[in-house]
Amino acid sequence: MNNEHYFSAAPTGEERRRTINVQLAGRQVQVETAGNIFSPDDLDRGTEILLDTVPRPPKTGRFLDIGAGWGPIALTMGLLAPEAQVTAVEVNARAAALTKSNSQRLGLDNIIVRHPDEVSHDVGFDLIWTNPPIRIGKQALHELLTRWLVMLNFGGEAWLVVAKKLGADSLLPWIDSMLNEKYPGQFTCRRAATKKGFRILHIARNLQGSEKSHS
Repeated sequence: MNNEHYFSAAPTGEERRRTINVQLAGRQVQVETAGNIFSPDDLDRGTEILLDTVPRPPKTGRFLDIGAGWGPIALTMGLLAPEAQVTAVEVNARAAALTKSNSQRLGLDNIIVRHPDEVSHDVGFDLIWTNPPIRIGKQALHELLTRWLVMLNFGGEAWLVVAKKLGADSLLPWIDSMLNEKYPGQFTCRRAATKKGFRILHIARNLQGSEKSHS
């Protein structure tokens, strides 16, 4: 697959929708995928490792999936926390439509799918899970992470999966520096796990930062 397609707003190749069987939130489900989106044939390894590693989400709150693809992360959030509100952001119109239809297919009414431009910068999130689109390039990736990670609420957490060979070890200190330059002392960033060539990165917005911001 030409990698350009999965982060294009309007992929030009044939859609070719098809149904695949995957395991999400500990159960076998059927979902639809299509051509020219990210990982159309199965659950990609990085996302699988992320979902196997992260703690179970809280029962309620506002959750975010950045770069939803056909929806595996957002669907897992929705299945595990049916009372939470899950926002799935995706620039690829074909992938966004699939996330929406897969949510309906699984009977989930707590997932909303949005283009990034449709999400207000004033919204805050309690939990972010993402397999970020590393291949969009360093500058675009930095802009993406700067946009969304600062939207963590106090006490909120973000979990990212990044391949070691694609720069995970340099990305983490950059995230730490970026967040704490903007909001000194409010964020804690660490490598939470290493599995099969992938790093799981954990970013937490400290509750103590809330106290400082109101002092």
